[in-house]
Amino acid sequence: MSNELIFGFHSVEAILAKEPERFIEIYALKGRDDKRLSPVIEQARRFGISVQFMQRKALDNKAKDEQHQGIIANVKAARVFNEKDLDEIIEREDTPFLLVLDGITDPHNLGACLRSADAAGVHAVIVPKDKSAKLNGTARKVACGAAETVPLIQVTNLARTLREIKDAGVWVVGTAGETDTHVFDASLTGPMAIVMGAEGEGMRRLTREHCDVLVKIPMAGTVSSLNVSVATGICLFEVLRQRAETN
Repeated sequence: MSNELIFGFHSVEAILAKEPERFIEIYALKGRDDKRLSPVIEQARRFGISVQFMQRKALDNKAKDEQHQGIIANVKAARVFNEKDLDEIIEREDTPFLLVLDGITDPHNLGACLRSADAAGVHAVIVPKDKSAKLNGTARKVACGAAETVPLIQVTNLARTLREIKDAGVWVVGTAGETDTHVFDASLTGPMAIVMGAEGEGMRRLTREHCDVLVKIPMAGTVSSLNVSVATGICLFEVLRQRAETN
């Protein structure tokens, strides 16, 4: 299993709380001694994790221009979730809530979508193995710990996966600007998969064909579209709102 660097407090704290055995070494800013860093260092040392203090320039070089907040960790790569894990999640949950990202290539957007997914109670995020952003240090930092709580499931064939989850009773809702149905008018209370398209291009043709319904976010201003992570948050929390009203 390969290793990876993670940046920032949220990412480090999330893995430290859940999977401390993954840590190889922590690199912290030399001379910084405050209430944010000290508890993390103390907890890491209780687990026997090596902590190396570095000057800012050395830490910046190790982060390769990523915003690290004064802390970086070298960790064993997380296990990759697959189709079998997805089947288990759908079978386990009474009302599965899934997010499908069809070709999101910016790790910042991936991280932001994971953060919204965690906040909205999504059970899993599904992405294609190819032409999709990887769950790297940048995505994990933007996710603010959500990358450690929401399974990111990589699938070989997204269209086939959509067919299978539909067969399992999950309603697949795609997002597209040309539809007349607003997301706020659609019924989003049952087992649900929200499908978001790639930045600028939207959903691929095969993905669109496997959606049960298409919805859009009404736009009242002059811009024609929203950033995909912002649009994702709006759609996910509309599902959450409707579910809360029916409970």
